Amino acid sequence: MFYEVIPEGKVEALTYEYDDSLAPGVVVLIPLGRRVVPGVVVKKVVQPNFKTKKILQVLYSKPLPQHLLKTIGFIHEYYLVPLGSAASLVLPRGVQKKRRKTEQMFGDVVKTEHDPSLPEIRLNEAQKKALKGLQEAVGATKLLHGVTGSGKTNIYVKMALNALQDHKSTILLVPEIALTGQLVRVFREYFSERVVLIHSQQTEAERHLIFEKILGSEEPLIVVGPRSALFAPVVELGLIIIDEEHEGTYFQENTPKYSAIRVASFMARAAGCSLVLGSATPTVEDYYIASKQGAVVTLAEKAKIEAVKPKIQIIDFKNRDNFAKNKYFSGTLLKAISRNLEQGWQTLIFHNRRGSSPLTICEGCGEEILCPSCFLPLTLHADEYVLHCHTCGFSERVPMTCPKCGTPGLVHKGFGTKLLETELKKLFPTARVRRFDADNKKEETLNAIFSEVRDGEVDILVGTQTVAKGLDLPKLATVGVVQADAGLSLPDYLAEERVFQLLTQVIGRVGRGHLGVAEVFIQTFRPEHPVLKYACEEDFLGFYEYVIQRRRKSGFPPFRFVIKLEITLKTEAIVLRKVRDTVKKLSLDERLVVSPPCPAFHERTAKGYTWQIIVRSRSRKAILEACSGLDKNFRITLDPPGLL
Repeated sequence: MFYEVIPEGKVEALTYEYDDSLAPGVVVLIPLGRRVVPGVVVKKVVQPNFKTKKILQVLYSKPLPQHLLKTIGFIHEYYLVPLGSAASLVLPRGVQKKRRKTEQMFGDVVKTEHDPSLPEIRLNEAQKKALKGLQEAVGATKLLHGVTGSGKTNIYVKMALNALQDHKSTILLVPEIALTGQLVRVFREYFSERVVLIHSQQTEAERHLIFEKILGSEEPLIVVGPRSALFAPVVELGLIIIDEEHEGTYFQENTPKYSAIRVASFMARAAGCSLVLGSATPTVEDYYIASKQGAVVTLAEKAKIEAVKPKIQIIDFKNRDNFAKNKYFSGTLLKAISRNLEQGWQTLIFHNRRGSSPLTICEGCGEEILCPSCFLPLTLHADEYVLHCHTCGFSERVPMTCPKCGTPGLVHKGFGTKLLETELKKLFPTARVRRFDADNKKEETLNAIFSEVRDGEVDILVGTQTVAKGLDLPKLATVGVVQADAGLSLPDYLAEERVFQLLTQVIGRVGRGHLGVAEVFIQTFRPEHPVLKYACEEDFLGFYEYVIQRRRKSGFPPFRFVIKLEITLKTEAIVLRKVRDTVKKLSLDERLVVSPPCPAFHERTAKGYTWQIIVRSRSRKAILEACSGLDKNFRITLDPPGLL
């Protein structure tokens, strides 16, 4: 018998033969050139008119769920990636290896039929109304727009319980396990033995054993993890939940590039289940399309009646009188920190830039100290007295003199979370100050010491977006945003949206009903900017109307589809010639709006020079046709907007 099989890797489906009958979705071991690789059986085919190789071994007799097979095909067509690359998202690395099953990867699965241990989830009236709205909304994909502190998690838990009672599995996606530890803890508290956790810290062997457990389970499960958890081979998928759906981590930048939001939307239709997207600040595209489909459910009330509206003060960085005592923290913010220390309350200081100083220059000749691979400014980490590249990982000791002119006068400009941590320890020597960002060691992360932070054993938290989301701290009274406008000037149509989302999230850390005090101090050079105004007023709809009008005028999503074409070649002259020729060719198609070529954000690396072309169109078909005729050296980032 002959079968079409998708081999893992950058290849398309191939035909193999096997003596026995195989069902679609069975994972097998096949020869591919000189290698032996895993593959997925697609379907039985007639004998071809060429010689075929034999399937060597059936790795798992139980086939992958049909919705995953359909999803592999969807990713192949929608994102223009080889079938083998799409299949690699489903199959764990080393799936052909034999593993020693020395321990359970998660607890014993308990049957859900007539199970007295299933919990009762209490919802308030607003949550009940929102749940009913989600159940009655048209289509597979629904958007739950719930303000921070409204209790979206309770609704997730209730929907997962309903799915379990129907003998259905749930997949819950979170942006990062480290940022959403509380949500994971809640699900484990309710469904301990049924929750399967998938995350990047697990070894290849652990991920493989978890895959085997899920595939072999006949009982419904709740799988929790980042975007890769979407491809867990659960039995009878009944619900997909994507928490904080606006987060950029749901888009995979590496090949195969895909958006977990788009893929989950297709998967929900393929499996005949619901997809719930939850966020206090949903993306403009998703909100626009979901509202057109009548699939937006709003949860506008705080879950706790004790919740208070934060008192927000915008502080102008240009007025140096506000910073007479310290150049990083305003006098009013320092006063609030002092009061919190006396009262036993906590303060959160947010700044979305890690390290000590982002720029090191020579006072003599003005030379910047750059990464030798990325040619980007190196960031000072003063605690190690080392310069780090946050793009490629390069590091070196701070030079004693300028590498260009030999002058010893190197100075460090700007500030990051490490410098703020040092400054706060000087200002408040008795305070327990902890920094949380990507530079933390594993044992120092917020997730690792969350119980200490929650119990008030940390007085001042300093951090990047790690501390901006998902936190519910009973003793947190004050949030200080050190420089709120830092991301507003980036050359990206999404820049304002990202700033609004971050500010809304960090403001939402206070006023959650634990303390009678809830203060937010926002320091900025642009106090009049509308994005800051909307964020301070927690006015998502006002911000949405502001942005959607700008997008309509400029022709960006959700009104046009967009692709980014990037190419890297050894010399600038060659790359310029290539992008100019490509722009000329693409411009012949009247359906396309082709922007002039420009240097990429990381223009120069050790591999050469990178330039990019932005192409927009009202027709997705035109976009795909344009991609199909490109030079093979072009890297395509294609994520057309729109829920399916």
